[in-house]
Amino acid sequence: MTKTGKIIAGVIVVLLVIWGVSMISSKSGTTTNETGPIKVGFVGPLTGDGAALGENAQAAVELAVSEVNAAGGINGRQLQFIYEDGKCNGADAASAANKLLNADKVSLIIGGACSGETSAMAGAAEQAKTVLFSYCSSAPTITNAGDYIFRDYPSDTFQGSFAANYIYNKLGKKNVAVLYVKTDWGTGIKDVFDDSFTKLGGKVAIEEGFDQTTKDLRTELTKIKAANPDLIYFLGYTEESVTGLKQAATLGIKTPMFGGDAWDDPKIYDGAGAAAEGIMFSTVSAPLSDAFKAAMKQKTGSDEVLACTPGAYDAVNILSNVMKKVGTDSTAIKDELYKTTYANGVSSANISFDSNGDLVGASYMVKQVTNGKAAEVK
Repeated sequence: MTKTGKIIAGVIVVLLVIWGVSMISSKSGTTTNETGPIKVGFVGPLTGDGAALGENAQAAVELAVSEVNAAGGINGRQLQFIYEDGKCNGADAASAANKLLNADKVSLIIGGACSGETSAMAGAAEQAKTVLFSYCSSAPTITNAGDYIFRDYPSDTFQGSFAANYIYNKLGKKNVAVLYVKTDWGTGIKDVFDDSFTKLGGKVAIEEGFDQTTKDLRTELTKIKAANPDLIYFLGYTEESVTGLKQAATLGIKTPMFGGDAWDDPKIYDGAGAAAEGIMFSTVSAPLSDAFKAAMKQKTGSDEVLACTPGAYDAVNILSNVMKKVGTDSTAIKDELYKTTYANGVSSANISFDSNGDLVGASYMVKQVTNGKAAEVK
């Protein structure tokens, strides 16, 4: 080979090496050729049923985003969140996901809060191969929603079993009625509760389902009153819970009531007033740090950190850490999430995901409403 030929061959080799490195970088999801803000979608109930939960979660997301961006963002790029109102129902959440995926071209979506929101968005996210990361949806059906669907909030396979054990063993109630909203969340918990409670030796005397949009639960409550249960396991979101609690009082029902994590919403106790006094409910036990509680109080002006809020804050930080490692390619994000362990979160001390994208493990506590305020039962 001539000297000139050797030079040309050397240049070709160098160019091939550079091209190869570029291809490897691209496939590994790094952001060497990406500039500008990283668009991320958020979906939650910002109006209507469950709005207090969604608004509090949004505040936590905004707090986390400001912290990430102030620290340099994602390898120098800033996070830019686009907030959409899922209204705690499938139709509005599906519309929100369609906009975020097709018009806004987001890199991923954090949402929803209500299980119906997440279930309605999962198909579109899976088809688009875009990570959908729920901070509060708990329906057991989400476990099999898809390879790109994750959540840092526990499945109701845990909550339904926890409630059954607490009601049967701690409260000593053996004969219960179940009043539940016919959504993914309400039906999911109800099914697990029924199975767990009866296996313990308890009896479900009667169960009555109702639509989320209902404004009248007197028919269901009258049937339950006639069944004379020891306790009513009432699974409802904010608006129907206020209605049901007030109507139960009007009907003279004095049976103790126990609810699910959706009752971790002060609008219920404010709206139902005296009718909510003494109610109990299960909710996730989150290791909230003093720094997080102080930052939320400064942002919202309130001490309230509601059920969905810790998971929303952790979601931003988990996904930010992942994108710092692999960039914004959603398949790379998905693959890295399965390998992720996040320590010292405010929703769980250690967060990792199983082969279905579900949170590994769960811890619950019980709260009771006294003088219009919900506090943990020790």
